[in-house]
Amino acid sequence: MTECTVDSAVQADVVIKQRRAQPFFGRHPWLFAGAIDSVKLSGETPLAPGAVVRVVTHDERFIAWGLWNEASRIRVRLYSWDEAQSLDDDFWEQQIGRAVESRRRLFDLDDSQLACRLIFSESDVLSGLTVDRYGEYLLVQFTSRAMYERRAGIVAALNKIVQPKGIWLRTEKGVREAEGLEVSDGLVSGEPPPRPLFVEHQGVTFGVDVQQGQKTGWYIDQRENHVSVSRYLSGARVLDGFCFSGGFGITALVTGKAKSVTGVDSSESALQLAAENAQLNEVASHCDWIRSDVRAALEEMASQERVFDAVIIDPPRMARSRGGVERALQGYARLNEAALRVLKPHGILVTCSCSGLVSRQQFQEMLAYVSRQTRRDIRVLEALGQPADHPVIATCLETEYLKVFVCQVD
Repeated sequence: MTECTVDSAVQADVVIKQRRAQPFFGRHPWLFAGAIDSVKLSGETPLAPGAVVRVVTHDERFIAWGLWNEASRIRVRLYSWDEAQSLDDDFWEQQIGRAVESRRRLFDLDDSQLACRLIFSESDVLSGLTVDRYGEYLLVQFTSRAMYERRAGIVAALNKIVQPKGIWLRTEKGVREAEGLEVSDGLVSGEPPPRPLFVEHQGVTFGVDVQQGQKTGWYIDQRENHVSVSRYLSGARVLDGFCFSGGFGITALVTGKAKSVTGVDSSESALQLAAENAQLNEVASHCDWIRSDVRAALEEMASQERVFDAVIIDPPRMARSRGGVERALQGYARLNEAALRVLKPHGILVTCSCSGLVSRQQFQEMLAYVSRQTRRDIRVLEALGQPADHPVIATCLETEYLKVFVCQVD
């Protein structure tokens, strides 16, 4: 990783438009261009990505300290509402330390097979930084160029506080375009993580490819839901759509004593890892893995009159901007309608959304639409979300992104 030094001195005042300041006094961390009245530079030099700015009202009352990025729709990300607090290296180390300490109260961070989220961006007042721990290794994602410009100090703080064997950088899809961030995945500190490395949760072991697997290698945020859902699947023939490395399906077999699992995913590497995980947990004889677009596979199965006792639908994020929410809801509806065509009467539908811009209410209204369209009653038995290491911060409800409904469908 290239070393970098970012000036922590205040380089401008960002002035909020009249009657637009309340959300930021209320500690919402995102300041969009439309709320900005003007930018008053401290000197002659234009603001560079990552510059420290002072956010103020139209009458110059202090609101917060933040980091600037003109290339992003989020012009300023806010981090401190204490006027006496500088956004220097000590500040970032302190924030990282607080986040890690909160996880120590939840987990044994010395467990070599533990997978958990150490830092969850806005929820840990570190907007633009996500860090996952897989045993002795850290996977870091920068979703903000402003935070990426501080990468050297952040990596140094992680090494000091966590002392991992290695730190690997992963880049989330769409970040380059959204933030003007040019970055490649790779080793930033220590040793590269093995491929695969192994994690264990509630008696189920998974091989994880943290270097190239989806997200940071495993769906850490679904691990508790894998177990919760499995309680409904005893003796069931399960269709696991978007199965990735087999989290829901293999847990259903091992923990829930499901009868069989048919996993569908478009990724050959994901299916190979799922097959290996089935072998690892001694349930391979109960599994069938299909490489296909999930919706196309559902339609083909429906044409063959194949039905299952349970169908799980866990697609990747479908809305990356507010303008894409309606299109995402239509996509969810089509997927769930297709799922019901292969679900037997009184079967279990597990339907998920990881799109933070789609609210829980909108997702449930989508299910009501599907119920009307298919003329089948959908009863929500349990509504699940994200685990404690993915907390929701009260001042930024967009951090509540994961929605999982366990339904019975007549």
